[in-house]
Amino acid sequence: MLISGLVALAACATLPPSVPAPPGAGFELLEPVWAASSGPAGVTIRVRSMGCTAKADFAFYVEKKGAGETLAFGRRRVDACKGPPALVDLTFAYAELGLDPARPLFLMNPLARP
Repeated sequence: MLISGLVALAACATLPPSVPAPPGAGFELLEPVWAASSGPAGVTIRVRSMGCTAKADFAFYVEKKGAGETLAFGRRRVDACKGPPALVDLTFAYAELGLDPARPLFLMNPLARP
């Protein structure tokens, strides 16, 4: 179930025409995050931007299984702006994600390295 959800999430990303989606796309198309945190306002992820990254550019997938919840983020659209690279924080409210803030949360996205 998780893999099928990740494949569906990965399909949301719009790749430039010159970059075909790899066969069996899944985890490798999840957005790398530079940092992630949870707090009273919700879940915040820090991602790379070229100047046009917005919260609406991201899709998410939640799987509720057992005592915890699994969360994954993927881009719907590639940031094609020409600005200098920067890191931006995007906050998603628990209600928006359909998450219970009292349950354990596992983030599936890879951690980016400088």
